[in-house]
Amino acid sequence: MKDEPVATNLLTKLGSAFIRKEPYGLVLIIAPWNYPVNLTLIPLVGAIAAGNCVVLKPSEVSSSTEKVLAEVLPRYLDQSCFAVVLGGPEETGQLLEHRFDYILFTGSPHVGKIVMAAAAKHLTPVTLELGGKNPCYVDDNCDPQTVANRVAWFRYFNAGQTCMAPDYVLCSPETRERLLPALQSTITRFYGDDPQSSPNLGRIINQKHFRRLQALLGCGRVAIGGQSDESQRYIAPTVLVDVQEAEPVMQEEIFGPILPIVTVSGLDEAIAFINRREKPLALYAFSNNRQVVSQVLDRTSSGSFGGNEGFIYLTLPALPLGGVGHSGMGSYHGKFSFDTFSHHRACLLSPSGMEKLNEIRYPPYSDFAQQLISWAMGSQSCTLL
Repeated sequence: MKDEPVATNLLTKLGSAFIRKEPYGLVLIIAPWNYPVNLTLIPLVGAIAAGNCVVLKPSEVSSSTEKVLAEVLPRYLDQSCFAVVLGGPEETGQLLEHRFDYILFTGSPHVGKIVMAAAAKHLTPVTLELGGKNPCYVDDNCDPQTVANRVAWFRYFNAGQTCMAPDYVLCSPETRERLLPALQSTITRFYGDDPQSSPNLGRIINQKHFRRLQALLGCGRVAIGGQSDESQRYIAPTVLVDVQEAEPVMQEEIFGPILPIVTVSGLDEAIAFINRREKPLALYAFSNNRQVVSQVLDRTSSGSFGGNEGFIYLTLPALPLGGVGHSGMGSYHGKFSFDTFSHHRACLLSPSGMEKLNEIRYPPYSDFAQQLISWAMGSQSCTLL
């Protein structure tokens, strides 16, 4: 929070130049339902740490957590610096009619556009943490069991209801045939012969999302899993093959325990496939060849990237969490949360006297004066000719 000193040039050498982090003022945080405690409190902490007051809107979809947050937070935080607003889309819409100094929204790109349009009416800056279809390239040069372990864990964690989860796999037909039995073995090891009875596999948040996911099971061909039980909102860990790019499962973010595998001829086709779609929130590449992983990193763009790894990088506060393009803008996490909710104010304090030293700055300008000014500004200057 301290003022951050910055370098000066000869023209400002007698002054003090620094960046001051100031709070924006009143922040609106609209949180999602899939990690309703984590994704509500982390931005709340960052906003308050930066000196802001916060209007907090938890998701009404995770209704029990919403009520607990509204009840418990006032016991621990000064109520003069935050307020919890309950309700659904109508209440959120009413909130967005008001002017805030900053808005952070986590959710879908569709709702993100609504939030951004509302913010634009007041020129309110926003951070949008949006979803997307996160690609996962699996190279021929890999250990299929290692890949299966890591991909399955991150795909089926929280029943696939994670914005950073791998959304589909790109690999060659040969690698697909090696990967499928490895995935089946991993799913059985993780969740047993009857995943529905496993205490380690979550359920779908509500009936609406269950029916949406159940419809996606009709895309391509089910190679693993595919079972569902509406009474429990259960969908088995599922792998789909022979899916077409135009099918719904490849057009919308899945947000469930379904993993399509799309075959490509190799690395170049995989990268072309990724680059002709919207920029994802996360992108993953698995290969024993480090150059292959580096190529995927260098030739694509995404909010975050995992090489031979999933979203375990979320455990590192030193890395920002944020999207790019269609998957969002801005970032937070750790100190990035403080920076996001702080206005970085450029400041220069100069002495009121010693005016004789400033005369070189004033017109009329001789050739010598112009050369002297250019020299005094040094490498930090920018001259437009």
